Amino acid sequence: MTPLDPKSLGKVAVLMGGTSAERDISLMSGGGVLKALQAQGVDAHAFDPKDHDLIELRRQGFQRCFIALHGRHGEDGTVQGALELLRIPYTGSGVMASAIAMDKIMTKRVWLAEGLPTPRYVRLAPDQQTPERVIAVPDELGLPLIVKPPREGSSIGVTKVLGISQMQDAVKLSASHDPDVLCEEFIDGAEVTCPVLGEGAMARALPVIRIVPPEAGYDYQNKYFTDEVQYLCPSGLPADEEAEIQRIVLAAYRALGCRGWGRADLMVRASDRKPFLLEMNTSPGMTGHSLVPMSAKAAGLGYEQLCLHLLQGAALDA
Repeated sequence: MTPLDPKSLGKVAVLMGGTSAERDISLMSGGGVLKALQAQGVDAHAFDPKDHDLIELRRQGFQRCFIALHGRHGEDGTVQGALELLRIPYTGSGVMASAIAMDKIMTKRVWLAEGLPTPRYVRLAPDQQTPERVIAVPDELGLPLIVKPPREGSSIGVTKVLGISQMQDAVKLSASHDPDVLCEEFIDGAEVTCPVLGEGAMARALPVIRIVPPEAGYDYQNKYFTDEVQYLCPSGLPADEEAEIQRIVLAAYRALGCRGWGRADLMVRASDRKPFLLEMNTSPGMTGHSLVPMSAKAAGLGYEQLCLHLLQGAALDA
């Protein structure tokens, strides 16, 4: 994308904060984006939907939005739909792709229909979370397994279940964040992530990052508030493995109809080096610990340039 005069982008709202469980992370992401855009001469302003009705965006004359919201009411298609009605272009995926990607079960259904690899799973609807049904899940998926809310992010409400005795508590924790519960086959191997920029045939995968967590695991605290996690970019994976991960991620991104940017998380099974898609983030983090800026930097695109690039690509569905 050819660089533009930042002033030509008009008055820009950086949407941050919001009402989801990831509010604190969103404020960190939005603060970084706001500072980066202002440093390049963009007329950018913070806008927290928790404090201001979105109709204020039009009343205050905003001409485009950088969405730095994470989780529900920000990454799930709701804000995107409101901005479509207000006719204010925004960064990232549109309504449908945002809504599907926010729901890990719906995402899996699309990927499986497209023949893309994702771990086996069991969905427990609210009326299926009986003790008898819950303790039967390990018979289907094996142990260990992962229990998580399908419409949360940042490892919120996630449990790695090692024994049947943990299942009920794991389901209860997950259900406190989301009525549905996703039980997923555990893939033993390396955790990797791969960002994507662009849309359709023009989309391109950025360098893969290999995540090496501490013994305590890659949880919410270690993701954002410690330096215990190692992020390797270059990944150190064989070139053919990295290329295959990028190929699968691009196919996954296009299958969901994503645009602008995104980041897929995967596990690479140790036994046969097969990659499995876990989820697609359509509004990835932009904090000091975030992975898209790290990968973009390895590809020669600095944080400020990345923010400007994404803002220039702000669009509407139609």
